[in-house]
Amino acid sequence: MSQSEAVTLAPRSVSVGRGLGLFGSELRLVFGRARTWVLLAGLAVVPILIGVAVRIAGSSGDAEGFLGDITENGLFLVVASLGLSLPFFLPTAITVVSGESLAGEASLGTLRNMITAPAGRSRLLAAKLVALVVFAFAATMTIWISGLIVGAILFPLGDVVLISGSTVPLADGILRALGIAVLVAASLLGLAGIGLFVSSMTSTPLAAMAATFISFIVLGILGAIPQLDVIHPWLPTYGWMSFADLLRDPPYWDAIVRNLGLQAAYLTVFYAAAWARLTTRDISG
Repeated sequence: MSQSEAVTLAPRSVSVGRGLGLFGSELRLVFGRARTWVLLAGLAVVPILIGVAVRIAGSSGDAEGFLGDITENGLFLVVASLGLSLPFFLPTAITVVSGESLAGEASLGTLRNMITAPAGRSRLLAAKLVALVVFAFAATMTIWISGLIVGAILFPLGDVVLISGSTVPLADGILRALGIAVLVAASLLGLAGIGLFVSSMTSTPLAAMAATFISFIVLGILGAIPQLDVIHPWLPTYGWMSFADLLRDPPYWDAIVRNLGLQAAYLTVFYAAAWARLTTRDISG
């Protein structure tokens, strides 16, 4: 390697090292907070409560949705827990972490130092987004793991009867349940983008969390009004339950792909808005 090539590559290596260091720092910041572990612990309790309730109640064959299948196969506790957590518990966790992402730094007075460091504002925002994505997947996998353990302890495990009526081996069912967890996590990314943008607008974490949660509630209200059905397919919450299509044979991909595309669109738009706000913001503290 020539001296000129070494000089060219050196700054790139330093830049990559700083970027990776910033991403690692953000992950340590998110998962180093006691609040994060309280949220994850609360999510882990959801399958326990559902499993114990179904176990005590006995046969759940008359229950709606996947609850009716739990006593026949404990794997459905994973699916039921994810489905029941998606309308409220998981979004609440996302609003807390995303709302605090930038506003928390501003309230502590550390945001100014971070954006004047070599990492810069754009790289900082990218690191915040990566941390949010990792948390979203960690939250859903917490429910997945807890549900699988509790389901195996309280109920029998075996071949899985799909929605379409066909039966697949347990290993196939576990892979489908894992795919459902990934889809549920991806479904939260649009809301995470909204929270990141809101967090860039204020220096008060509680205000950012509240505003993000209110946005989520408003989306839910809009989605529940039949007269507004024309806008329902464009709401980020519209395709959340499309994960159930993975339990068909073969899986139905249309609604799943549309939901993922909608989440990507919301995430892109609000990430761009957060970037525009952060790169032009006068940080005084």
